[in-house]
Amino acid sequence: MTVSLIIGLGNPGDKYTKTRHNAGFWFINALANRVGASFKAEAKFSAEVAKATIASQSVWLLKPSTYMNRSGLAAHQFSSFYKIPVDEVLVAYDELDLIAGTVRLKKSGGHGGHNGLRDLHAQISKNYWRLRFGIGHPGDRNKVADYVLSRPNKDDEIAINNAIDKALDNIELIVKGEDQKAMNLLHTE
Repeated sequence: MTVSLIIGLGNPGDKYTKTRHNAGFWFINALANRVGASFKAEAKFSAEVAKATIASQSVWLLKPSTYMNRSGLAAHQFSSFYKIPVDEVLVAYDELDLIAGTVRLKKSGGHGGHNGLRDLHAQISKNYWRLRFGIGHPGDRNKVADYVLSRPNKDDEIAINNAIDKALDNIELIVKGEDQKAMNLLHTE
């Protein structure tokens, strides 16, 4: 594995900027900042796009400008245009089933009810890499929608940002395809 496209999932607009569901945007923005990349709106890709150099490799960064449940549209438009194989795609997103502050790297899998992943599966298949940022669970599935679309408390926000920093510290390993080494570092608490 090497990564040539990193997609951060989130909802566009100021209303959602600091919500748990935008953890993927938090990560991709922090990554762009760290590597000195700037996003530019690209209507033909339904996304904001940046080009970066990570681990001496050229890597595209993508933030879909659609709402979360249509994230796959941008992924499909972009990866089709540039002929990027799905196994070279890394998707960063919020994960209810992990406690806040946890970060996990994995290949492929189900969508677990995540609407952004559900659309990605429909548009590009499920065989992409995932960078999962734990946001915790409200404890009741009927409260999930309000929970993900609200801002985390201060402790959880700090924990999520610490997980993002940990992922940023290991992004070169991930991009170079040293996934096992990256997993060993990311998955230790």
